[in-house]
Amino acid sequence: MADKIGLSDAVSAAPFPQDRTCPYQPPAGYAPLRSTGGPVHPVVLYDGTPAWVVTSYAAARELLWSGRLSADRTNDAFPIISPRMEGIKYQPQSFVGMDPPEHTRHRRMLLPEFSVRSVDAMRPVIGRIVDQYIDDMLAAGPPLDLVTAFSLPVPSRVICDVLGVGYADHDFFQRTSQDLVQAESPEQAIGAVMELSGYFEKMITEYLERPGDGMISRLAVEELAAGSVTRPELIMSVLMLLIGGHETTASMITLSVIALLDNPDQYAAFAAGTVDAKLAVEELLRYLSIADIAGTRVAATDIELGDYLIREDDPVIVVNSLANRDPETFPDPDALDLSRGSRAHIAFGFGQHQCLGQNLARAELEIALPALLRRLPDLRLAIDASQLRLRDGGTVQGVNELPVTWGQL
Repeated sequence: MADKIGLSDAVSAAPFPQDRTCPYQPPAGYAPLRSTGGPVHPVVLYDGTPAWVVTSYAAARELLWSGRLSADRTNDAFPIISPRMEGIKYQPQSFVGMDPPEHTRHRRMLLPEFSVRSVDAMRPVIGRIVDQYIDDMLAAGPPLDLVTAFSLPVPSRVICDVLGVGYADHDFFQRTSQDLVQAESPEQAIGAVMELSGYFEKMITEYLERPGDGMISRLAVEELAAGSVTRPELIMSVLMLLIGGHETTASMITLSVIALLDNPDQYAAFAAGTVDAKLAVEELLRYLSIADIAGTRVAATDIELGDYLIREDDPVIVVNSLANRDPETFPDPDALDLSRGSRAHIAFGFGQHQCLGQNLARAELEIALPALLRRLPDLRLAIDASQLRLRDGGTVQGVNELPVTWGQL
């Protein structure tokens, strides 16, 4: 172990995270992390803190499965990758910031609405929601912003139905969610958390008095009232589900359209139905890998990986956009191939913290994308792609606006 390379021995550490310059490609500055040997590499976070990034697919899966990485955000060594995270680190933790056995217990409470059976039962409802918004787009006519007209409202409407949240408040949710995930300061992040927490505090109280439909009512009546979960824990878990349930899927829809437009043969195959929608969605999930920050962890014990030694309490980030482009696992990884047919990617993470809502996200993408491309086969950007404003590297990857048009040139 003495001969292993530790974080203090590492040299030439790259900054992390970095911003993408192409909506669907990893940042150009990550190229050395892909081209040099080893499953892990040293990086420097925005505040000068050194950390490890895991770029190898095999190492990423092994570490996420093994339990040797901790998701406990209250650990002082937990990596803070952006100023906005400074604002929420010491807020009450949701289940995503817990380790087993607490994580397992809380996750089990949330599973029923996200099971394969529950999601399959929702598919007709998702289909009607998708068709409604495409109808509205066609009625409004081009040009319009795909994000506000389709990508964002579809998953927002779906997750509101799941949680039992009134969609009439969707403008509030979308604004405060964006304020949180794209906050430019700790204070802005805290403000967004407080606004959302106040809203859910009131809703939970109302559901305890008058039970209704949806997950929040069920959890309030069955778990909170029984003392299985505290009110702050419930509020933060619901908050995370609301944000994760629409921000990530909305970004996936939008970036999928951009990537497909830049690969017209793949677009045509998808629109024509000559490629299986489920295979296509899996490839888009791998290719786009919008959630690098989801793999933020801290080492729970010493870990040896090849020539490297990750010491207990070292900050570690599993970079799924690089693991999902590992040529050892995915031949020609930088090519978008909708017929690739692999669900082995880690776009939803892996192991005990694998995304709770992955079944729902897959269903939404499998329904929304084919319908959009089928009904608007001549969809195209209304501006030059170089004008797109990309989000910074420390949040869910995507764009906040995508002007599109269709019809005759």
